[in-house]
Amino acid sequence: MHLNLPPKVTDRAFERLKEIGAASQGKALRIAVEGGGCSGFQYDIRLDEVAEDDLVLQGAGETVVVDPVSLPFLQSAVIDFSEELIGARFTIDNPNASSSCGCGTSFAM
Repeated sequence: MHLNLPPKVTDRAFERLKEIGAASQGKALRIAVEGGGCSGFQYDIRLDEVAEDDLVLQGAGETVVVDPVSLPFLQSAVIDFSEELIGARFTIDNPNASSSCGCGTSFAM
């Protein structure tokens, strides 16, 4: 794993959070890693409140948080927002993942 390098959030992801109005709702985008999914781990991406022990990433007046348990799995990852024909979603480019499923929400290490 890529240690001691926090995840990076793109300007496009922060701008999408601004469009959603996350900060005005008192929420942040939480990126978490959980066991499960077809590849072993899966991402949990949702609007949530900031916890005291979260890593806080800020830009454009918006906030993205990662809990301390998920942080080692997300070292050097890039959190982005993608708009494609099949839909729009937050994406994670994770250099720690050895493989991922077709939907992009599950991965193996």
